[in-house]
Amino acid sequence: MYLDGSLAIGDFEPDRSDIDFVAVTEGELPDELFVALTEMHGRIANGGSRWAKELEGSYIPRHALRRHDPRPAAHPYIDRGGGLAIVHQEGGYWVIHRHMLREHGVALAGPAPRLLIDPVQPGELRQAVLGVLHEWWRPMLVDSAKLQNTFYRCYAILTMSRMLYTIHHGTVAAKRVAAGWAQEALERRWTPLIRDARAWSREAPPDLSETLDFIRYTCERGDRLQANET
Repeated sequence: MYLDGSLAIGDFEPDRSDIDFVAVTEGELPDELFVALTEMHGRIANGGSRWAKELEGSYIPRHALRRHDPRPAAHPYIDRGGGLAIVHQEGGYWVIHRHMLREHGVALAGPAPRLLIDPVQPGELRQAVLGVLHEWWRPMLVDSAKLQNTFYRCYAILTMSRMLYTIHHGTVAAKRVAAGWAQEALERRWTPLIRDARAWSREAPPDLSETLDFIRYTCERGDRLQANET
């Protein structure tokens, strides 16, 4: 069992972050064990801890974690505030998380994650970012319902900064590192938007139209990368 995400990369903020974890299993979970885990997560969610509904994580077999599969299987996954379900993640999800786990994961139980995961190459990370942009973020340019939530706008802008960082550097950085880089490296137009996102303020949230433009800009940068590689 390993800590992933902001706790692992040093970007954890107690008032905003969730608890990301990955549990590695010897093989695919039998139905009865999945049911037991579902019940366990239900008991945790109803517990008294302030973090009880802040868990986000996956149960993945050792063989599936080892290296990239272009057609990854669905695995048990719990989303923040939700219940355990069998989920097929968007393209690139596990490439990014394998890199995060291998390079930054914190072992709670088990061997060092580097012993379980093959190295993830910069080109693989860039392609993974393109997959997530295409499957998750580009549709928001048509249906922006999620972005009506001002905190989600902040998350979106900081995520775009991280994706642009990965496209440029071929590695993954913490939100604060990527946002700082983006403020210095990108066009001045985006500086106020990224500054507003870093503040996470309900009183002065990032502008919705500018947020959509930044998502569009990131998708276009990804498209240019893909065109240059082909």
